[in-house]
Amino acid sequence: MVIKRKEELSYSEVTPKGMYANRRNFLLGLLATSGAVGGWKYFGNWLSGPGTGSVPRALRGVKKGPFQAKDAVTPEGDVTTYNNFYEFGTGKGDPSRNAKNFRTSPWEVSIEGEVKKPLKLSMDDIMKIAPLEERIYRHRCVEAWSMVVPWIGYSFSNLVKLAEPTPKAKYVAFQSYYDTRQMPEGPEAGIPFPYVEGLRMDEAMHPLTLLCVGMYGETLPNQDGAPVRMVIPWKYGFKSIKSLVKIRFVKNQPPTTWSTENPEWYGFYSNVNPNVDTVRWSQATEHRLGTGLFARPIPTQMFNGYGDQVASLYSGMDLRKYY
Repeated sequence: MVIKRKEELSYSEVTPKGMYANRRNFLLGLLATSGAVGGWKYFGNWLSGPGTGSVPRALRGVKKGPFQAKDAVTPEGDVTTYNNFYEFGTGKGDPSRNAKNFRTSPWEVSIEGEVKKPLKLSMDDIMKIAPLEERIYRHRCVEAWSMVVPWIGYSFSNLVKLAEPTPKAKYVAFQSYYDTRQMPEGPEAGIPFPYVEGLRMDEAMHPLTLLCVGMYGETLPNQDGAPVRMVIPWKYGFKSIKSLVKIRFVKNQPPTTWSTENPEWYGFYSNVNPNVDTVRWSQATEHRLGTGLFARPIPTQMFNGYGDQVASLYSGMDLRKYY
């Protein structure tokens, strides 16, 4: 038997969650008539192996990062079953049902545009760029719900430095994966795909801006943006683009999906601002996911509570005009 050191393990070889935590539950499930179907569905996912991305896998060697929100962490089951991922359906529960067989291996992320070193990165490459950290971030969505998630990844600036942008690069444009063969619900979503997003270069370089590969100690579930996504905690959730396949450094402000489709509702910046409502929702308060239907709403904080870290990025800007 060949025993690999941790640094020799590839992304596809990370231990599946089911193999280290759920063997006993799986066997018990098969013994019960009511649990047999669930057990068989689990076993089917187990047999499919690397390539389906259907079973999150434990991430090893993850250290506590410098950003640790003091809020209570939202239960994992709530975060993984209440999602916005229109490629897999527009209902909050659709992605967790429809993304089970989404193939996330092999995967490649292209780094293009105004850079000295264009790159084609596999997930193994991405995992080696910097040490993985767990960061507990607050996350706020425009529909007035929020959550607190232990994300895993590293500052996006590590990748930026690797690509060496030229002085012409003022913005970073992001693009999600899209394939109607894997995402047949996409054409019914009412927005164009592939999904695109963007940041100003100084926003992208901020230490809080996370290139994310996992959550709750494991690789990302499909419905939460597997295998790699962005997390920008001071902006509304739709800015944190999922299932990245292209990162392009550009001279001019790039188009973004929601600010193109509904510019009156969704601006390019989309910083969390309790003083600026959308057409449909007040942003003054939020409901924390997992606290129950009758929990009291909590006041929304400017920049989602990260003002001390990021407010200087917008010094002198009219945050109602540049919303």
